[in-house]
Amino acid sequence: GPVTPSAAGRRGTLIVVLVAAGVLVIDQITKWWAEQALAGRPPVEVVGELLQFTFVRNPGGAFSLLTSHTWLFTVVALGVAGAILWYSRRVRSGWWLAALGVLLGGALGNLVDRFVQPPGPGVGHVVDFIELPNWPVFNVADMAVVSGAVAIVVLSLLGVDPAGRAAHDESATDRATEPAS
Repeated sequence: GPVTPSAAGRRGTLIVVLVAAGVLVIDQITKWWAEQALAGRPPVEVVGELLQFTFVRNPGGAFSLLTSHTWLFTVVALGVAGAILWYSRRVRSGWWLAALGVLLGGALGNLVDRFVQPPGPGVGHVVDFIELPNWPVFNVADMAVVSGAVAIVVLSLLGVDPAGRAAHDESATDRATEPAS
């Protein structure tokens, strides 16, 4: 039968949650590995000095900003996660749902660290381990946040409608140009 708006909204949210869960699992497994394999060791060269694995606990945000305000990142990440889930109910475009899911998964990956990593719940330090030259050490969640945000910008620039409507909906244009009777 026809898909009701509420059913479509639940399906969209489910897609976002499943994509986010996949990103979250990969992020947490790689952080667990980094902690087991890299903590207390010097950097491990993967591709010479171009790519190294270096274990770091980051109390701040991206680029180690605001290291004394760790709680603020917890609050912001909770707000972002809530906003993505709320907005996903209206999204029908598969590309937008994937981008939102990747963004949500990255936000949740670092949020989990804020709750489970030392020094304690809400102020835990994020595990980072991927190092490139002249760049702060980062993790899979950071890559997901950046990738999701870039995808959203690209989708917006390409005119992809989150609601899944065609860019040039002829019937809407015709209604808008018809004289009122």
